[in-house]
Amino acid sequence: MMGFISEIAASSVAVMEPNSLIQHIEKLVTLTEEAKAELLSLVQVKKLRKKDVLIYEGDISYYSNFVDTGLLRLFAVDKTGVEHVIQFAPPGWWVGDMGSILKQQAGRLYIDALENSTVFQLRWSSMQELYTKHPIFETYFRVLAENSLAAYQSRLLNHLSMPARDRYAAFCQLYPSLIDQLPQKQIASYIGVTPEFFSKMMSQPALKK
Repeated sequence: MMGFISEIAASSVAVMEPNSLIQHIEKLVTLTEEAKAELLSLVQVKKLRKKDVLIYEGDISYYSNFVDTGLLRLFAVDKTGVEHVIQFAPPGWWVGDMGSILKQQAGRLYIDALENSTVFQLRWSSMQELYTKHPIFETYFRVLAENSLAAYQSRLLNHLSMPARDRYAAFCQLYPSLIDQLPQKQIASYIGVTPEFFSKMMSQPALKK
């Protein structure tokens, strides 16, 4: 998902070709050289250090963010200060506060870096330009949106109907590369339990690694 980005001393804008983004897009659609060049002219590169915050609650988001390297986290903080993880974004994933982007109003979410990360940012207005000049991008982002909607509906159903151990199994299926990478408290937040409950659950023989 500039205006939403507070000044981050450790962050910088670099110049490079986001080949991983092109490769990711071409897993779903075929781009012409002209379309690739147009995309590369619009993408900005953002470097984040671990614990840098890309978006704060209350910011207006203008960009969608594609993770090239590292790991980002999309989360909310409730009135008691408890964090609730909405999404992890490892390499190859898009992440952003879509409510803020679409409505251009103050968002309710945070995005931070759990590791040193490189992010390719595409402004929402630039995305609309791409749709007009190269409709294949609209196809690509429509497929992403459909897959995202299906995933969020599945996760909501899991939270409503599954016990914690089954929600953990669903997490492992969705994020297999993160099982050993994330601290237990982050996984606990994602599946909706306390770190203490998660630790006790993981000590059970059926869930021991």
